[in-house]
Amino acid sequence: MYLIGLTGGIAAGKSTVSRRLAEHGAHHIDADQLAREAVASGSKGLTSVAQAFGQEVITPDGNLDRAALGAIVFHDPAKLEVLNGIVHPEVQRLTRERFASITEGEPDAVIVYDVPLLVEAKVNHPWDLIVTVEAPVETRVRRLIELRGMTEDEARGRISKQATSEQRQEVADVVIDSSGSVDETIAQTDALWQRVINRL
Repeated sequence: MYLIGLTGGIAAGKSTVSRRLAEHGAHHIDADQLAREAVASGSKGLTSVAQAFGQEVITPDGNLDRAALGAIVFHDPAKLEVLNGIVHPEVQRLTRERFASITEGEPDAVIVYDVPLLVEAKVNHPWDLIVTVEAPVETRVRRLIELRGMTEDEARGRISKQATSEQRQEVADVVIDSSGSVDETIAQTDALWQRVINRL
């Protein structure tokens, strides 16, 4: 297994990079998707969340009421820590399952683990390479407004809650600059893939 940690701020262009790497044959795992699975209906994680925060965070159809839970933990660091103590171990378990499932049939697989909060959450896997995708804040604000319908204040608020570009680059082995065209981002991603192949 060759494990690539892929990170970058919101609207930086991680999706473009991960899709291109998958086209080259890498296996893509999305940490955000695993976090959703960790508290999916009927899961051990959701049961633990209900025990910790009460049935008011569960919808009538048995799913997590994210808005209700957010209202509880957003302004309370201690309760957020409780939530993270439930979700993070479940995500780690699901991650190990995904790694094992992929490498069972393909021991030399290249896995791209897409972790937006790699720096903030101090995610510590046996990375072979950490890649961050970066674009200037103003570019990302524009993308969030144009592509996701956010207001400028909403966009800047989301960006301000994440690690800075400098913090991500401190831990990264490779920086992909996505401030130009999509073709330029893809060209950098192709060069990254060639680097990975040459090292395997």
